[in-house]
Amino acid sequence: MTTAEPAEFYKGLRKLRIAAEILSEALPFMQRYDQATVVIKYGGHAMGDAKLAESFARDIVMLEQASVKPVVVHGGGPQIARLLDRLGIKSEFSGGLRVTDAATVEVVEMVLAGTINKQIVSQINQLGGHACGISGKDGNLMIAKKLVRTERDPDSNIERVIDLGFVGDPEEVNPHIVQTLTQNEFIPVVSPLGYSRDGTTYNINADTFASELAAALKAKRLLLLTDVAGVLDRDKKLIHHLSVSEAKALIADGTISGGMIPKVEGCISVIEKGVEGVVILDGRVPHAVLLELFTEHGVGTLIERDKNG
Repeated sequence: MTTAEPAEFYKGLRKLRIAAEILSEALPFMQRYDQATVVIKYGGHAMGDAKLAESFARDIVMLEQASVKPVVVHGGGPQIARLLDRLGIKSEFSGGLRVTDAATVEVVEMVLAGTINKQIVSQINQLGGHACGISGKDGNLMIAKKLVRTERDPDSNIERVIDLGFVGDPEEVNPHIVQTLTQNEFIPVVSPLGYSRDGTTYNINADTFASELAAALKAKRLLLLTDVAGVLDRDKKLIHHLSVSEAKALIADGTISGGMIPKVEGCISVIEKGVEGVVILDGRVPHAVLLELFTEHGVGTLIERDKNG
């Protein structure tokens, strides 16, 4: 054995020791989530990056191996937009939601329940997971109603109704099909579609869909993967933990503003419906899901009910 060989041996041994220490430190967090349901909304730029997509799939398989019950709800806005452009179908937005006419909703369903859903399922299964793709239309999972939006004209102060077409709002959640899959050690991968009682198909905002599903499942955690780090304070530093009361106070004093307001308000609503905690985190961080669940401080903003609540 040359003098170089022992040096390489101990260098490799140090790397293995570090890996073992990381796994050991993760143990209490794995125990915390043992057999717990965790709903993960997957979307944003992380879906369009091949390396991040593989990282996400590995995280989901790791959760399954650690006896967590992950449920994935995915979006697909950029992919829908690209296909609409290729087909020459014009699409508009109002209040952050896609105005969805009859032609658009066909494309939305084709992309969400077809291409994207099966890509995610395939990635998870290739890495050793047991994923199964469904939409909110399967098993009467998500009964929807037409979403009604109103806005007030600033000049006349007259309120008018905005027609978003086939954009829906959850009316009733029947989580039996998801529970059946998780109880049989499958990972549900769910596209955010639903249909009304008269059979009309509706496109549902993925955050809203995931939130209502998490509430119906009484999930331990809802993770909202976004393109931002989480909730920031006035100095633009990440806030790691907020109670519901603290979150409401930050909205009231203007610290939480703009598009983060409806997201945080949605988190509060989900917690009030029984979900233990909701995390807003940056899906562009590799292995963000594992870092959030299996490390002490996580990588996003955790919002929980008040201690005396």
